[in-house]
Amino acid sequence: MSVHNIRKEVMLTLEKNIDTFVDKFLITPEKIWQPTDFLPNSQKDSFIDEVREIQEISKELDDDFWVVLVGDTITEEALPTYESWLLDLDGVSQHPDNGWAKWVRAWTSEENRHGDVLNKYLYLSGRVNMREVEITTQHLIADGFDIGTASDPYKNFVYTSFQELATYISHNNVAKIAKSKGHKALAKMSKIIAGDEMRHHIAYAEFVKEIFKIDPNEMMLAFQHMMKHKIVMPAVHLRESFNNKGTLFDQFSTVAQRVGVYTGFDYVDILKKLNTTWEIDKLTNLSPEAEKARDYLLKLPDRMYRITERIVVPDTKYDFKWMNPIV
Repeated sequence: MSVHNIRKEVMLTLEKNIDTFVDKFLITPEKIWQPTDFLPNSQKDSFIDEVREIQEISKELDDDFWVVLVGDTITEEALPTYESWLLDLDGVSQHPDNGWAKWVRAWTSEENRHGDVLNKYLYLSGRVNMREVEITTQHLIADGFDIGTASDPYKNFVYTSFQELATYISHNNVAKIAKSKGHKALAKMSKIIAGDEMRHHIAYAEFVKEIFKIDPNEMMLAFQHMMKHKIVMPAVHLRESFNNKGTLFDQFSTVAQRVGVYTGFDYVDILKKLNTTWEIDKLTNLSPEAEKARDYLLKLPDRMYRITERIVVPDTKYDFKWMNPIV
């Protein structure tokens, strides 16, 4: 049987428990928080006063902070791209009876709330040029992105396990900064979004753990492939109005590191956590190729840490259109 067909068989085996996964890791729309729970109520007389309060407090946070929040928001808003990419995996289809499609739709519907609430909050803050933010979001969805996994579910689940933990770290650090500046509502919102991301990370990490039980050699090789080529962030193709893809993500990434929201050290920590979560050091009866891959993965964090220590984050002030006043 080909590698392609084996992956389909493994996905079919896991699919038998998909309802259990959905019930365990996802929450129904009626029970989970909704964006309105964290925003001023436009049906109340106090609405305008609450918006003014948000705008006053928002002045206390500098441009770097808002740039990071804009980047996080746009990443969350590009969900149509992520759903279409996940529905193209081996073993996943649009067929009504396909359990994996049920998971993908339920997961993306939960994620959709993050972009909704952050977008509205950015709008109310009065600190960013929303039209430029909206243009960047539209570009990101229209451009699409290639994370280097093709339709391989093993590689995709490594990616989502990593990416969900990265977004947890980012939102959690935004919450800490907002709280330190007295921005309690934004801190609470970011903290609860981070909680969703952690729950989703645990789910995808669980899928990988199950695959390791069934097909350890190929799963190890897929893990090594993803880490060797590095995890590409969904916002890698960020661009502004009338600009082609270029340096915007690099500038955004520099700001995120400077603010301390997401750094190279966080990347290394995530890799260490995945190695530990999947207990790759304890797997037995691996093929020589998979053994070599495991050895590479176990040594990688220390190697990357040494490289990260040498990186100097510039204090360059970048001129993001997101922060320009509307003319």
